[in-house]
Amino acid sequence: MAEEQNANPGVSPEETTAAQFLIHKLYVKDVSFELPNAPEIFQEQGQSDVKMSLAQRVDDLGENLHEVVLTVTVTATLGEKTAYLAEVAQAGIFHITGFREQQAHAVMNILCPGTLFPYARRAISDLVADGGFPPLTLQPVNFEQLYAQRMQGLMKQQGEAAAGGQESGAAVKAEFPGNN
Repeated sequence: MAEEQNANPGVSPEETTAAQFLIHKLYVKDVSFELPNAPEIFQEQGQSDVKMSLAQRVDDLGENLHEVVLTVTVTATLGEKTAYLAEVAQAGIFHITGFREQQAHAVMNILCPGTLFPYARRAISDLVADGGFPPLTLQPVNFEQLYAQRMQGLMKQQGEAAAGGQESGAAVKAEFPGNN
């Protein structure tokens, strides 16, 4: 019988098999759709400017369970008027165990929102279409790159705070252009 080789050098087989990422539940936690200038906005001419922002929250539920909530907000403006505002808080309960602390943090900030985003994108698209607007296709999001940028920003802030003796906190929000 052939011997199995560890695909991750430097990591024991126990560490490799002990790491688990399981989805317990995916659900929509909150939905909002607003047409503040209806019905007048439907008479306006021109291309709307669509902006998307992302926010994320992670809550520890105990026993290696975490609720991750990804909030996707899409705002479309036509000139100075808001055409619509759609917001979906897509959530999931994830079982994350066997990862080192830094790896678990990355899983919660890369893999979890990456799992949730397609559901939120579909919900936003449905809301926009049901609101009487042309279909909206939100582009994929590279959560790994966002996470790396956020970690670099936090390291820079910590370095500046240490140099200046100040404390700082930061809310994470990313804006991405949508297309329609």
